[in-house]
Amino acid sequence: MKLWVLGSGSSGNAILLESDRWRILVDAGFSPRVLKQRLGVAGIAPESIEAVVVTHEHTDHVKGVAAAARKWGWTIVSTAGTRMMCPEWAQLRTILTPRKSSVVVGDFHLETVPVSHDANEPIAVIVTCMREGTRAGIVYDLGQVTDTISRALDKLDVLVIEANHDEGMLRTGPYPPSLQARIRGKFGHLSNHDAAMLAGQSIHSGLNNIVLAHLSEQNNTPRTALATVGESLRRACFKGRLTAASQSSVVGPLSVSPSMAASLPPIQLALGL
Repeated sequence: MKLWVLGSGSSGNAILLESDRWRILVDAGFSPRVLKQRLGVAGIAPESIEAVVVTHEHTDHVKGVAAAARKWGWTIVSTAGTRMMCPEWAQLRTILTPRKSSVVVGDFHLETVPVSHDANEPIAVIVTCMREGTRAGIVYDLGQVTDTISRALDKLDVLVIEANHDEGMLRTGPYPPSLQARIRGKFGHLSNHDAAMLAGQSIHSGLNNIVLAHLSEQNNTPRTALATVGESLRRACFKGRLTAASQSSVVGPLSVSPSMAASLPPIQLALGL
């Protein structure tokens, strides 16, 4: 399985996963024009994608979903709560899944996991390529880490995790107190420190890649996020690669098989710029 982060941040999120025969997206928070351009960077034709899994209804995750699904024939996978908030999907092929459930799309087994965010039935997604057993966890837009989330991130090969803000930068930044409270709250976003703790708990010998996603352009920087999370991962003896996703460019492919961990050098830090 290969994974690309086509872009991640408050202006748009989209993640591409590819097996030998199947391709899916998790979220499509860019216009079809931008999605086509970024898929082109990965060498992928938009019409070859089978489905888009939508984590929740906020614009930075659904902006291109309806138009792209209509244009290229994608199936939409979401919770009923997310579907309810997106009436423009009314005539489109949609698979509804409970917040804690599973669905199969081609080679991919998708496990949906409830998250705490100010949306209607938001989810994280654990994707398993059934042909090879590779597992990727995509966990962003959540305000707190629950036991359910921690358990779901067991035995991953790739982890895409939110590192939205640096707590000090948020406190001294331009946002008013009400917005700061929303971001810090249990229905908001994970800080770099939160991401470091959750990523550290998820480490095992097969975890090869961790990607920091949904970085705030106002209250974080890739270097700050990498430094905070990287220090925690070093203490936990992480052996893989740590990367910061970019809002404006493609990161990937991360091509990882379950046997790769032993061959990777000690922790590598990379900016997705």
